[in-house]
Amino acid sequence: MTAEVQEKPRPTTPYERLGGLPMLRDISNRFYDLMDSDEAYAELRAMHAPSLDKMRESLALFLMGWSGGPRDWFEANQGRCMMSVHKPFAISTDVAGQWSSAMTRAIDEVLGESDPPLAQEMSRVLDQMARSMGR
Repeated sequence: MTAEVQEKPRPTTPYERLGGLPMLRDISNRFYDLMDSDEAYAELRAMHAPSLDKMRESLALFLMGWSGGPRDWFEANQGRCMMSVHKPFAISTDVAGQWSSAMTRAIDEVLGESDPPLAQEMSRVLDQMARSMGR
């Protein structure tokens, strides 16, 4: 009798392809590190509280649900989307562009070499989301 080798199922969601929450935390942390240290994002940084600790985890959890993983962030925010959470803030097109630039850099630096197509698509969709918030 021979033992059958079962193949591991291929990841079906971006969340699974990314490697789950640890990779999304890495992206979120890199994003906020860039925002905190690069003058190119000064206007964006000025819109945030002195401490970015809660934001780091919140963004990672948002990305988790957004990419097809557990939807903890959406449940904690009563089903609201990122757009409605940011509606009270005056987000200029420049600030939206800063957010998009920092996120694209974070994704490229953390994910770019391991899965370039996923990194590009993730950056593209998040860029659209960010730029749609600019007024």
